[in-house]
Amino acid sequence: MSAAQPRPLTIVGAGLAGALLAILLARDGRRVDVYEKRGDPRLRGYGGGRSINLALAERGRHALEQAGAEAAVMRQAVMMRGRMVHFADGSLQLQRYGRDDSEVIWSVHRGDLNLTLIGLAEAAGARLHFDRRLDAVDFDARSARFVDDRDGSAEQVDFAALVGADGAGSAVRAAMQRVADLGERVEPLDHGYRELEIPPADDGGFRIEPNALHIWPRGDYMCIALPNDERTFTVTLFMPNRGNPGFDTVRTPAQARALFARDFADALPLIPGLEADWAANPAGMLATLYLERWHLDGRAVLIGDAAHAMVPFHGQGMNCAFEDCVELARGLRDEAPLEEVFAGFQAARQPNALAIQHMALENYREMRDRVDDSDYLLQRALELELQQRHPDRFVPRYAMVSFMRIPYAVALERSRLQHALLERATRGLDDLEQVDRGALDAEVRAQLAPLEDF
Repeated sequence: MSAAQPRPLTIVGAGLAGALLAILLARDGRRVDVYEKRGDPRLRGYGGGRSINLALAERGRHALEQAGAEAAVMRQAVMMRGRMVHFADGSLQLQRYGRDDSEVIWSVHRGDLNLTLIGLAEAAGARLHFDRRLDAVDFDARSARFVDDRDGSAEQVDFAALVGADGAGSAVRAAMQRVADLGERVEPLDHGYRELEIPPADDGGFRIEPNALHIWPRGDYMCIALPNDERTFTVTLFMPNRGNPGFDTVRTPAQARALFARDFADALPLIPGLEADWAANPAGMLATLYLERWHLDGRAVLIGDAAHAMVPFHGQGMNCAFEDCVELARGLRDEAPLEEVFAGFQAARQPNALAIQHMALENYREMRDRVDDSDYLLQRALELELQQRHPDRFVPRYAMVSFMRIPYAVALERSRLQHALLERATRGLDDLEQVDRGALDAEVRAQLAPLEDF
């Protein structure tokens, strides 16, 4: 097919990745059909289920800019300068993510963002089909069967290629797995989560500092709160599935209140609906999905959570999925054989997905157990000093991941070298004045080449 008539694509899933990819492809002049099992959220309200708030960072903003969607999304976003740590003794400390307000992340509500992207996809020319659940796929015939669960009616759809953007429980992935071994492996986290809400103050404003991600670290468990533009906070309790405390021992609303009274005393008055929220929102599970194969030759390909679901503790699941969309759209512009495009897409993105999955798991341990640790705080202070002394060489992991677009795999490798430098420089010390800066500067120059952003 000529470049003037690019091959049509069929996307399964109108969530964040599916909608953004639809915008990018439609803007390239490609015919795009998107099938979504849920009803149209613009008519029925967002029905995406419970969701941890999303942290939009530079990678995601760049992808939105490529789709002409950044301005519309940023109107709904709330800036977060850093972690506001709530210590067990009631004291507070803001730990900035970056050097100043040019290095921040943004809290966005999944439902509002999805509604925006769906509207922009349709405006760009994508055709959206709601109440269409993928029921069966004949990959040899390149035909898919979609069912409307409201009345049981079915529709047979021919496709050039299927793009599975249908999340961690992907029906496209399941269909692919039935005809080829994708090497699927799921590693559940032994922790789950439950969502609560801090409502607006009586005057309509925020009850606590709005421009921060609030965190109550308590060792093996923690609570976080992210701001929303309607002046609420989405509160998420992360806790072991089994333990004391754990979701097996803290089951009832009364037990939840007792837990908060004991371990999150300053948060409790902020959540007047705690018992009602606890009863309404069952515990959610967390897991990491690994696949050896993301595509079925040129007939199907997976993106976002369908290919590499991760735990949410680096705030990069959405940002990583949006990078997928940009990479796949870029590859499709060459009109090479789809098998080559999909293989190239996997080769480019899979190492980076593995890297951010690893970093997300590490960040959970840091958030719940280290942000109030004296060794961590000393290393963090030295890290910021080295960033000032060697801005082109020593860039903290969080900055590489959140404020730059260098490959995740590069960020992981450099951060390992940097962490080793910090550990050696501070071992046995309790004050930065004791650090041998001359020797440390020499190590930085020897081990870290100048870093260039993409």
